[in-house]
Amino acid sequence: MTADRPTVERAVTTASTAVFAVFVLNGFNFASWASRLPAVRDALSLSAAQVGVLLLIGSIGSLAALPVSGLVVQRLGARRTVGAFATANVAGLLVAAAGVATGQVVLVGAGLVLFGVGTGVWDAAMNLEGALVEQRLGRTVMPRYHAGFSVGTMIGAGVGALAAQLGTSVLAHLLVVLGLSLAGTLWAVRSFLPAGHFDAEVHGGSASGGADADGASPATASRTTAAAEAGVRRAFGAWLEPRTLLIGLVVLAAALTEGSANDWVGLAVVDGFDQSHAVGALTFGVFVTAMTAMRLLGTHLLDRYGRIAVLRLCGALAMVGLLVFGLSPWLPLAMVGVVLWGLGAALGFPVGMSAASDDPVRAPARVSVVSTIGYSAFLAGPPLLGLLAEHVGYRQALLAIAVPVVIGLLVVRAAAPLTSTGTGDPAQERAGRPA
Repeated sequence: MTADRPTVERAVTTASTAVFAVFVLNGFNFASWASRLPAVRDALSLSAAQVGVLLLIGSIGSLAALPVSGLVVQRLGARRTVGAFATANVAGLLVAAAGVATGQVVLVGAGLVLFGVGTGVWDAAMNLEGALVEQRLGRTVMPRYHAGFSVGTMIGAGVGALAAQLGTSVLAHLLVVLGLSLAGTLWAVRSFLPAGHFDAEVHGGSASGGADADGASPATASRTTAAAEAGVRRAFGAWLEPRTLLIGLVVLAAALTEGSANDWVGLAVVDGFDQSHAVGALTFGVFVTAMTAMRLLGTHLLDRYGRIAVLRLCGALAMVGLLVFGLSPWLPLAMVGVVLWGLGAALGFPVGMSAASDDPVRAPARVSVVSTIGYSAFLAGPPLLGLLAEHVGYRQALLAIAVPVVIGLLVVRAAAPLTSTGTGDPAQERAGRPA
């Protein structure tokens, strides 16, 4: 009813803040681990190829979990899904850190598999929640949520650099910071929109009016069950949609551009320029700071120029940054390349998530597909770069990322907003908002 509108608007605004916080904490957890990779490598006496294999093993969890992430969110709701899989994320990293402390590579690998499961489903759930809130708000906000992720990586990288400088063990560092992160995540999800909101879209209901899964009426439970069964059919059908697959390629290129820096830019500086672990962690911080700045600016750019123009700009920046970093003989110039690289890597993933969510009814299935394609690159691509780095060096290996950047540029038109008839509308594209 009209009288309820202010309450609904407050709930959506509060949910938006909660989604931002969850993105921050997700990025913080990831960077807390990534910033300590040089220490992990040295503690386990691993070569570049062995680090790559370890990261590849760790990606198995996410690659296995992502295809069903949409169904999990439909069954549990984003609130429960994020809470459960954030716990798995933290548990996996602590197991991995214990493996580093005891010198057991197998234990590190097992922990990273669990971390991958937690990360993949947590990420899909928070993106689905973010897309729904974006649609409820009626304006572009997804890049800001992903800026939150980057803020989290900045903080995590900064704390990691300090821990490395102080000589703090990986296990002690992660025990403290991940405990605080998990508590914050469990608190934030309490303000998510009610569970079952994607099912409400299917039946023409209101997300704000849906009952929480804990107190659902029999009629609501029946609708939820029917929607879940329909969701299974949609989940497989989304893999046959050309637009969804092309959006997946856009996200794949962005994920490789971002993920390769997350995993390797610190080590590339440590080995390529003979720098300390702290400088390597600081370089990673420079990269994520540039990403954060572009994601904060991205909402304005998208509203003014539209998705396609902005994605093309990002592709060009990423290409130049990669070439400068990979070919420069001087660290200061290479740092300029890191900044350009970070700016270029910033918007492909959030814009891809918004594009996959243009139709709320099919959003879980499509986001699941796009996330699976993107994270396949994000998780499997950088470890494979480690195998290449064994032969040509870290910085030179990173130049290979230019290939997917070009591919992403070639298919970028797929991310244009949908109209009600499923075709791109130039007016809506200029506005940069979903139909």
